[in-house]
Amino acid sequence: MTEDELQALLERTLPATDLHGLFVEECQDQEVRLRFSPVAGSNWTSAALLSLVDTSLRAAAGVTAKLTHLAVTVLRPAQQADVIALSRIIRRDGPSLHAEAWLFSHAVVEPMLHATASLSRSRAE
Repeated sequence: MTEDELQALLERTLPATDLHGLFVEECQDQEVRLRFSPVAGSNWTSAALLSLVDTSLRAAAGVTAKLTHLAVTVLRPAQQADVIALSRIIRRDGPSLHAEAWLFSHAVVEPMLHATASLSRSRAE
């Protein structure tokens, strides 16, 4: 899938409140890099960051994938800047997928959040 195809799919599938100015920067076989922009004059909330994690994991695993387990480690506070998310599939096991996502403030230098997850997909996908 190309970056433009993934961008269109995410915009078509996700609620507008989960997009946060979403821009697909890179889309490879099982790795995805997304950029999210904050609303002017607002800070990133924990709920918004969890939404970014969910979107990032589903972008790598398939937008119809459902989270079954999620572990999140906050490493540092989010800055009032764009968030870059790097996500990838770690392991496939039938309809189960195991993935991780890293969130960075503004640049991919020091991560602010790390998440690992298990997701479930229907066998037809």
